Parts: sequence; C-alpha cells; structure tokens
Amino acid sequence: MTDGVRGPAVVGGTVAAGGMSVELPLWRAISSFRVLALAYALLRYVNSYLHFLHPVAGWIFLGALSLWTLATTRAFRNPERCTWAVLGVDLTLAVTGIVMSGLTDTPARISHGAPTLPTIWAAGTVLGFAAKGGWRPAAAAGSVIGVANVVGHGGPTGDNLHNIVLLLVAGCAIGYVIELARASEATLTRALQVEAATRERERLSRDIHDGVLQVLALVQRRGGEPGGAEGLAELGRLAGEQERALRALMTGGPLPAQRGAEPQEALGPRDLTALLRPYADERITLSAPGTPVLLPGPAAGELAAAVGAAVDNVRRHAGEGARAWILIEDEPEAVTVSVRDDGPGFEPGRLGEAERAGRLGVSQSIRGRLLDLGGTAELYSAPGEGVEVELRVPREGQR
Repeated sequence: MTDGVRGPAVVGGTVAAGGMSVELPLWRAISSFRVLALAYALLRYVNSYLHFLHPVAGWIFLGALSLWTLATTRAFRNPERCTWAVLGVDLTLAVTGIVMSGLTDTPARISHGAPTLPTIWAAGTVLGFAAKGGWRPAAAAGSVIGVANVVGHGGPTGDNLHNIVLLLVAGCAIGYVIELARASEATLTRALQVEAATRERERLSRDIHDGVLQVLALVQRRGGEPGGAEGLAELGRLAGEQERALRALMTGGPLPAQRGAEPQEALGPRDLTALLRPYADERITLSAPGTPVLLPGPAAGELAAAVGAAVDNVRRHAGEGARAWILIEDEPEAVTVSVRDDGPGFEPGRLGEAERAGRLGVSQSIRGRLLDLGGTAELYSAPGEGVEVELRVPREGQR
C-alpha cells in the first residue's frame, strides 16, 4: 500500500521536498561567486603585476586558476558533481596561490597588506566545503587557508587575522544554515510521506466501507429469496474480497485488486450522468443536463461513488416512504451534484458523533473522496427538514 507512495527525492545530500530545495540555489550562487572572484583576481593582478618580483609565475598560476574555475563551473552548481575530490583540488589551488604570493611579491608590498594572488577566490573554496558538508568541513578548510596566509604571506598581521576571522565566520555560518535547511527538508519529507500514507489508508477505508455495504445489501436482497448456490457463491466471493482488503488495511499490505477495476490512468473522460443513472428508481429522481457531463475518468468515478454513499444513507436512514432528488449542475469551472431527501433529517452534531463512533459514511466515503479531488462536500439538515448533500468538484484547470 505505502510502497507505491513516492516521497520527495534525495539527490546528492540535497533533500528536495516536493521537488523544491533551498540548497540548489545556494550551489548556483557559489558557482557564480567563483567566476566573479576570478575576474576580480585577474583585474587586481593586471593593475599590479609590474610591481611583483616574479610576475610570470603569477600569470602562470592565474592561468591555471582560470582553467580550473571555468572547468568546474558546472560541478559547483550541483552537489552530485561537486565531489570531495573536486573540493580537495580547489583547496590545494587556493593554498598554492597564497603561498606563491609570498614568493612572487615584494616584501614591502606584503608588509603593507597586498592581497594574495587568488584574493577572495579562496572564500569560494570554503563556501563549497560548507555547502557540501556543513560548518565543520568549512571550519577545517578555512583554518587551512588561514594557516597558509599566516605562514606563506605576511605572518600574523592584523589584516591577516581579520581576514581569517571573516572567512571562518562566513564559512561556518553558511555551513550551519545548510545543515538546518537539510534537517528541515528531511522533516518535511517524512511529514509528506506520512500524509501520503495516511491518505492512502483513508482511501482503502472508503473502499472497504463501500464493499461491506455492498455485501450487506446483497445479504438483505437474498434474505427473502429461496436459497440458491449462485447467490451464496456471489455472497462468498464479495465477503472474501472484503476480508482480504481489511487484512491489507490492518497490516499495511497491498490492496487486493477489485473485480472490474481499471487502471485510473487508462480511463478517459466519462459521462457523470451515465454513472449516476443506475441510482435512480421509483424513490429517487435524477435531473441532469441534456448533454453529457464529462469529467476525467478517476474524478467521475470518485464523485459517483460519493453520490452513491449519499444515496445509500437516504435508503438506510430517511425511512421507507422518503423520496430523494439528485441534481447535476454542469458549470464551466466546476461540476456540482446535490442529493436532497424529504426524510426526518437529524440534529446538529450528529455527524460528529457518528465519526467519533467509527462510522465512515460521511467523513470518508463522501467528504474524504471530495477532499482528494480538491472539491468540497457540504451537508445541510435540521430535524423534520430532510438532508441535502452538495458535492462540488472543480474542473482540472481550476484545481
């Protein structure tokens, strides 16, 4: 039963609840940041390379950095492609560039706080570790870059320490937010799966409820007839179906296939009037438009089943002499079916008592079906005034 319920997908550490994720846009932002940071590093070097001791070495490093950044742009847009190996190479390049800055630049420029060759590009590496693993890997990567800055470029100066603290704070903050987002999306995923399983069990409860009523109606019809093997065989078959369905509901197993059931996806538009016509008899009058009232097959079947449950309530509770009327209204945005009887009606609060007592006729067979269709089911009654059930199903474009 619940095996067929498909929950939100989990992709590369990204929990996509309902097909959406707050993490993927962050990966795209990191990828864009890396490209912009590369452009900034190149501009800074163009303006100052003549002051370096070994400007050619700087150009060689920035060329390699440019090739790597452009080659990994797609990798940094998706957590599946951005592996730990890719991040390891990224960190190695950042550390290499920082150490080379101390070897290719002049001591005077370094002492005055000249930026490193990769400049703010190194922050993209820390953000990548944060997005991939959370705040702990981000703190580790930030520490490695900080040590490289202190050892290879200028020592423990005020500017260096300031930049290191900013890098660690930003990386850890982003990593912590990512961890919270993943935990929240995982919780949402579990909630959606529980909701889907609950709705499936409610649907099975409706099917069993309707099937049991079918068996009881057959027992009532056969009760006054002479015994016959054919009638007993039909009764035994239906009772067996309901027994298997009830076991499936209690154990969480798959629902047995019902006789005559068709795959819902194979059903095209169906005429609601034709589905409701069998409910009309000498006590129940059906009024419908002169043209077919077409609905998608599954929606038409569920709406017809809800009307059947309402008609069954009329026959069982309204009294032997009560009459009922079924009215179909075909509107551009919705289809409305009203079932009204002239029976004794009921007191306010009666439906709530019935639901608490475990009787599912209204709460599941009628309201539950309409809720699944995105529609509404309203009941109106007062003592001595009969009961009116109004079922409204929006058309597909309005749902």
